[in-house]
This record gives sequence, C-alpha cells and structure tokens, in this order.
Amino acid sequence: MDDLSRELGISKKTLYQSVDNKKDLVLQVFQNHAQKEVEAIIHIRQEAADAIDEMIEVAKHVIPTLRQITPTILFDMQKYYREVWQLMQDFNQQEIFKVIKENIERGIEEGIYREEFHPEIIAKLYVGKTMVVIDEDVFPLKNYNKENLFKEHIQYHIRGIATSKGLKLLEKHFKKLS
Repeated sequence: MDDLSRELGISKKTLYQSVDNKKDLVLQVFQNHAQKEVEAIIHIRQEAADAIDEMIEVAKHVIPTLRQITPTILFDMQKYYREVWQLMQDFNQQEIFKVIKENIERGIEEGIYREEFHPEIIAKLYVGKTMVVIDEDVFPLKNYNKENLFKEHIQYHIRGIATSKGLKLLEKHFKKLS
C-alpha cells in the first residue's frame, strides 16, 4: 500500500478512504475489471456480423488481457486472495459460459455451427479449456506464448462446431487475429 500511494502521489490515509485494505483493493479492481469486460462483450456481440465474427472479436478483446496475466498474479490470487480467485472462477463459470452458450445458439440459428451439438455442454467444455490454456503447469510460459495458445483454442473450438459455411467465415474472420 506504501508503494501504491507513492505511485499515485497520494497519502496512505487518502488511499484508505477508498479501500479498507489490500484485499479490498484487489476485490474492487477485479469487480471493476469484470464489469468492464461484460460491457465490452455486450458491445462486441451487438456489432458482430455473425457468431464467428463475435468469437473472433471477443478473442481480439481478450488477448491483451491475457498478455498481462503473469504466473505470479495467478499464484498470488490463488494463495492470498482466495475469495477474489473464487469470484474470478465464478465469473468464468457463469458469465463467460453464458456468452459462449448464446454464441453457439446464435451460430446454430445462422447455420454456421452444426446443430447436433448441445450448446450447454460445448460452452462448459470451452470454459474448461480456457482455464487449461492459462494453466502454467500445462502450458509453461517458457515454452508457449499465451496469445498463440488462445488463438489455437479459438480456432480449435470453432472448427469443431462449424458447418462448411462456418468454416468459410472462419477463414475470412480469423485473419483479424493475425
């Protein structure tokens, strides 16, 4: 908190008028981030030309955040801020799940995702795979680039559920991630 107040150019007393302690600060930062993510995704979904465009645009939005997530941040969250870590997990399990499920339903309606898949199951698989992508034990940063991992994850997901029409759209939209 000393470093933070110094960096902000304010006294610790002023800082503590906004937050109770470090845990409260971490919680507020996460809540603010989660709210901004929800707003950004709503905007992306409204502007997307189709379900695949939506997935690619969401990926473009998420990749800069992935670049900022270090193993130390994840470790600290899990070890020192368990409640905030659980909120992050819940956010993924609920909000991201909902976005992916609705994207799959949209894609089925548009004829670009295959209809034989159960959207809820595929959305849960997607969320689970996303957690694996950021897991340092599975994909150590010294061997894997997070951005490339996420691009592979998106492409793998869409290729698995896309119709031939959807695959053509994937080729068109995926260039935006390069």
